[in-house]
Amino acid sequence: MDESESITTAQLVDMVDPAPQPPSKPNESQLTPEELVAKSIAPVNKHYLRPPPPRPSSNDTVSKTTTNAAPFPSPLHSQSALLKEKKSKRQLKRERHQDQKSTKNICPLIAKTGDITSCPYNDKCRFSHDVEAFKAQKPDDIEGECPFSNGKEPCPYGLACRFLGTHKKDGVFAGNLDAKKISDEKNGLNKNVQKLLWKNKMRFPKADAKLKSLGLMGKAKSKMIISKATKEDETVPSTCHVTDGNGCSEVNGDLDTKLESAEVPEENGVDKKFDSDERPLKKAKSVDEENCSSAKANNGDVPFMEKVVGESSTQTESEAGTDVITPDCDRSLKLHPREKKLIDFREKLYLAPLTTVGNLPFRRVCKVLGADVTCGEMAMCTNLLQGQASEWALLRRHSSEDLFGVQICGAYPDSVARATELIDQECTVDFIDINMGCPIDIVVEKGAGSALLNKPMRIKSIIEAASGTVDKPITVKVRTGFFEGKNRIDSLITDIGSWGASAVTIHGRSRQQRYSKLANWDYVYQCSRKAPDALQVLGNGDVCSYLDWNTHKADCPELATCMIARGALIKPWIFTEIKEQRHWDITSGERLNILKDFVHFGLEHWGSDTKGVETTRRFLLEWLSYTFRYIPVGLLDVIPQRLNWRPPSYHGRDDLETLMASDSAADWVRISEMLLGKVPDGFTFAPKHKSNAYDRAENG
Repeated sequence: MDESESITTAQLVDMVDPAPQPPSKPNESQLTPEELVAKSIAPVNKHYLRPPPPRPSSNDTVSKTTTNAAPFPSPLHSQSALLKEKKSKRQLKRERHQDQKSTKNICPLIAKTGDITSCPYNDKCRFSHDVEAFKAQKPDDIEGECPFSNGKEPCPYGLACRFLGTHKKDGVFAGNLDAKKISDEKNGLNKNVQKLLWKNKMRFPKADAKLKSLGLMGKAKSKMIISKATKEDETVPSTCHVTDGNGCSEVNGDLDTKLESAEVPEENGVDKKFDSDERPLKKAKSVDEENCSSAKANNGDVPFMEKVVGESSTQTESEAGTDVITPDCDRSLKLHPREKKLIDFREKLYLAPLTTVGNLPFRRVCKVLGADVTCGEMAMCTNLLQGQASEWALLRRHSSEDLFGVQICGAYPDSVARATELIDQECTVDFIDINMGCPIDIVVEKGAGSALLNKPMRIKSIIEAASGTVDKPITVKVRTGFFEGKNRIDSLITDIGSWGASAVTIHGRSRQQRYSKLANWDYVYQCSRKAPDALQVLGNGDVCSYLDWNTHKADCPELATCMIARGALIKPWIFTEIKEQRHWDITSGERLNILKDFVHFGLEHWGSDTKGVETTRRFLLEWLSYTFRYIPVGLLDVIPQRLNWRPPSYHGRDDLETLMASDSAADWVRISEMLLGKVPDGFTFAPKHKSNAYDRAENG
């Protein structure tokens, strides 16, 4: 025997008496449906199970080029991104203008009219006027009809439309693009108001009067009034705690940026200058009388949009200062909280405000499928008061949304009160919801969202300031508490109504819990039974079928209704199921038609040009990162599907159903190409959400 073929004594012993091996885990296909449900695995019929395909997971980045697909960006791409960060703002602006001047960005006026002479800027225009060069590099048209083909006027995007082949030959849009949406969409930001917000020259008389009556203006107010009386051209100063030039102190950046973990702010760990907000001082009895008497002396009304520049030096200190007088000072004319217009949420199907995916086209889809109440995506008060167009776009409302509200998020009563006054003046909404449960780190570390759960006096100040500023109903959305096992909403539920809230939505999870584990509905029931009759309590968490809805309503009749969030993302036809009281075994073709409706609504909202098409594609892919979790009713051994079930690898009843069940982002891109054509070269996509992330204890 060769040396290489020799067997050691230890090997020989193992061959004769091998070491005991740990018992192997049973295959999922060998478990009973009851055992699978106990493990939170969806009990799919064994006939449809298959081995997991070797595909990238949904958390990987998908990059599609003309040759192949790479799971991660190349090092060259990262290096170019690093170089881009080092460029100055002036250089980036110059490059942006050069990109606009390229042939791929034709002048919007010329694209609408088809006439080169229609642009009043001529050679000074930032966009290209070369129509032939634009047509030469324009991507191929998408199959289907233009979303504006059914209108009385031609497509407002003209030559830039990706459905140009379906346009009428001599059809040229002669109207205004913004006017095209007026009949269907509301709540656009007025340009004059935006300029005032940019320059910090907007006045908020109702909010400031209410804040003053609550003793929340702060000591800095009097100093600013004195300095303002001595300077003619100085604008109205901000009374916020962190002076950023816009009267706000929450998140200044985009929530889509990379979130970093932050330490949880302690209950008393806020800067001492905020103590007046945590524990409002009792106002003297003469405050309202002084305000009312001064209101009569100054004839009451102050315009909502007023430029405070070039004031005459002959003005008195009260006229030149920010001591705003409003007709609300008359107690006989001021509405009592119980006299405000109330919304009856009972038995209504409420689509929850959903970040990123809860956009206007998605809400239109849910309205078609039976939703009664819709709410816009969460908007930060800081960004609204700064006049950021991207934030104001979250307040858009479609004409089909007959019962619509907006959700705002802020850390301090002054910014929230001013944001509510601004929304009440500029937007058409039925109610305003204040988010006090957002678990995102970048929101919490600024003192907003679920960070407020540790500051009950701050909650009181915010609700009182907001409800006293506007006549529209104010609702609040909270979680059970900040830390798991330390619930505290039950101790506040009796006071929330007296502070001015018309309704409160309780998500049955803590901030630390994020979206893991099951929602604690027993605690939601406890709070609902403890709430006063005038305060409507809505439950939220894990509603994924009409049986879930019926169970919660039967277990707690005091519950007004249930808010539906992720259940609507996974299966938006849940509203139809609840109204018709049935499990809808929807086919893949019917699901594709729903996606087609979303694409149609998206092109109407974001535009049918290349930019609008790609924006629609991005939001469609974000939605598909949820819909793949739906398991058809006909494939399950146990119904209905639960929200916490993990779907195994399975094949559907047809190829399209199999494709829709894939957890690969590459397959989601394929579905988008079926509806919106081929993706551009270098296209990348990674889902933004981490829907089941359980945060570390040190991060709350």
